[in-house]
Amino acid sequence: MEFRKFGKTDKKVSVITLGGMRYLNGWVEPRDETPNDSLLHCQQTVEKALEMGINLIETAYGYVKSENIYGKVLNDILKLKRDSYYLMTKGNPGTAEGTRKMVDEQLKALKTDYFDFYAWHGINNQEQFDIACKKGGPVEELLKLKEEGIIKHIGFSTHGPVEIIIKAIESDLFEFVNLHYYYFYQRNKGAIDLAQSKDMGVFIISPNDKGGQLSTPPQKLIDLTAPLTPVQWNARFCLSNPAVHTLSFGLPVTCSFDELDGLFPVSVPLSPEDSVIKQGMDSQLLLDLYSGFDGYSMSKDPSKINIPEILRFRTLLKCYDLKGFAQYRYNMFEEDEHWFPGSFPTDEKLHMIDLSKCPEHIPLIKMIRETHKELYRPVPKK
Repeated sequence: MEFRKFGKTDKKVSVITLGGMRYLNGWVEPRDETPNDSLLHCQQTVEKALEMGINLIETAYGYVKSENIYGKVLNDILKLKRDSYYLMTKGNPGTAEGTRKMVDEQLKALKTDYFDFYAWHGINNQEQFDIACKKGGPVEELLKLKEEGIIKHIGFSTHGPVEIIIKAIESDLFEFVNLHYYYFYQRNKGAIDLAQSKDMGVFIISPNDKGGQLSTPPQKLIDLTAPLTPVQWNARFCLSNPAVHTLSFGLPVTCSFDELDGLFPVSVPLSPEDSVIKQGMDSQLLLDLYSGFDGYSMSKDPSKINIPEILRFRTLLKCYDLKGFAQYRYNMFEEDEHWFPGSFPTDEKLHMIDLSKCPEHIPLIKMIRETHKELYRPVPKK
């Protein structure tokens, strides 16, 4: 295992974090009931993670049972010393009063009297930024909890556009940021650069699942990243940036512990051998005439179609054979949801697209229609 200083927090964290989103039955209410199979799954995972040198454990109030599962496993079953690991959790209460109430509930669930890291969960758009950062609001209350020693370091997590991430970083309210950044999604590089300039910790969310379902890759990706696995290659790519401090692995759900054995040492910048792999990966973009148009000039299109993401999925499909991943993510679009917003391209929505922001030589409507036909899977009627 390798370790990096998590920005201005000065904590040396393992470059791999144990994520807590996907334990068995973890999303089944009620949150305080923890089945034996869930506890066993977590226990075995935590034991192996600690054996591999991982020292940061991450969860969230929104992961339903996860905090309660960790609370029992870390304290009642494994009886770990609290200073033997770092603990990160998240929450997105809307008021100062709600913040204190939620944090108190989380402390009880995790059976601890302090959190090393606490992130406001989901600054994904302007509305969420305003809720979190308003005067007398949640983040201000988190800062009071920090003064009381209940929270050591405050950050935020985001699935939002880079403009919102930059705004939250520039607020100077936070010591770390949890965001998306992978080989197949490099849009947030500028936000990472800004975070580095402010000495913030940078935590990469779900590089194996959201980064391309890399634990179940197509043969083409296996061949392109050889002799590494896609999980190992993507991790090395992320960590070749010294501003990135840790990657969240949902072990053993989103990748095997065996993947860690061939990941290290990490080279900053990429080693010559890894650079050759990157050149091969980059060259695949030449397979599609339109892969160079990312659509971000149309990110606030009146149609509410998430044009940049649809074009990204199209490129992954045509250039890397990542149909399974593209299909999985494409069907998660929700028009009025801030976690992954986007309307499906009905004829009505397609007629609403503002083509004045699209280069004339890009057959955008045709590209969107083709991608939708390839990836859309309607929800079966009950």
